[in-house]
Amino acid sequence: MQKPCYILGIESSCDDTAAAILENDTVLSNIVAKQEIHTEYGGVVPELASRAHQINIIPVVEMALKKAGIEKKELNAIAYTRGPGLLGSLLVGSSFAKSLSMGLKIPLIEVNHMHGHILCHFIDESQNKPEFPFLGITVSGGHTQIVMVEDYFTMHEIGRTLDDAIGEAFDKCGKAMGFNYPAGPIIDKYSKNGNPKKFKFPIPKVKGLDFSFSGFKTAVLNFINKNINLDENFIKNNVEDLCASIQFTLIEILMQKINLAVRKTGITQIAVGGGVAANSELRKRIIDEGRRDDWKTYIPKINYTTDNAAMIAIVGYLKYKNSHLGNLRQKALSNYKI
Repeated sequence: MQKPCYILGIESSCDDTAAAILENDTVLSNIVAKQEIHTEYGGVVPELASRAHQINIIPVVEMALKKAGIEKKELNAIAYTRGPGLLGSLLVGSSFAKSLSMGLKIPLIEVNHMHGHILCHFIDESQNKPEFPFLGITVSGGHTQIVMVEDYFTMHEIGRTLDDAIGEAFDKCGKAMGFNYPAGPIIDKYSKNGNPKKFKFPIPKVKGLDFSFSGFKTAVLNFINKNINLDENFIKNNVEDLCASIQFTLIEILMQKINLAVRKTGITQIAVGGGVAANSELRKRIIDEGRRDDWKTYIPKINYTTDNAAMIAIVGYLKYKNSHLGNLRQKALSNYKI
């Protein structure tokens, strides 16, 4: 029988303060404190985010331990997000993790946030898990990447956005329609009853496996402004079709590149991660195209798509098993390559 190994994961890369406890590769608790204050600003305000992390981190860790039913002294190691992300937010999580590691005299493990999104598929919930090598597709408000994953610790970025991330494109288009931040889930909701072919938006021509979303975003904003000048009720009268058309085009951009990556690499194991992986159209498309083209597709549960600490803890567990430990001298990195 495998000896219990308890890992505390801490995630503070953006505006969610999160802590999780894993027993080996099984989640015992996964607590996330949202920061609602950013809604009124239409996006994350870095200074406000770091202040909120300072308020939230101790209660969130205490709640994670309580829900898991263990005490601090039972922890084997602490895993934390080193980067990438907002530096002020990262410093709160990393400083807390280092202090607790010193106090408990247990190992500290630094984790790349993007590794968490990719390796969350290895949290054990009796599901099928990706086989190496596989293509990791990370899609969020700050990142859009295609990553070749050779093993737990060997990954190569083979495609990335040259400007905006897909999640940011969702949010900025939603903001133009008057939606609160984050707008992605709102667009997804309205899209369910809309016609995705009602309005045509451009698909950027970008070489290779890279992405670009800034031109698409500008085209949508110009289209909305032009039609509002002609009819002030344009958005209200077309909101479902607008959302469906925007969502369809964004997912089409993504799917075209995934198909190209499969053709170029010959890899048919596809694992999606990141907040946009919660989008219903993306989940449907990748499953449908996987069945059509004989891919093996892996989509995390919704609570492992957005930023969470369970995904940090699973990377910590995998590193702990392989003696890939960190140290107190490692600095938080706002730009941390995969």
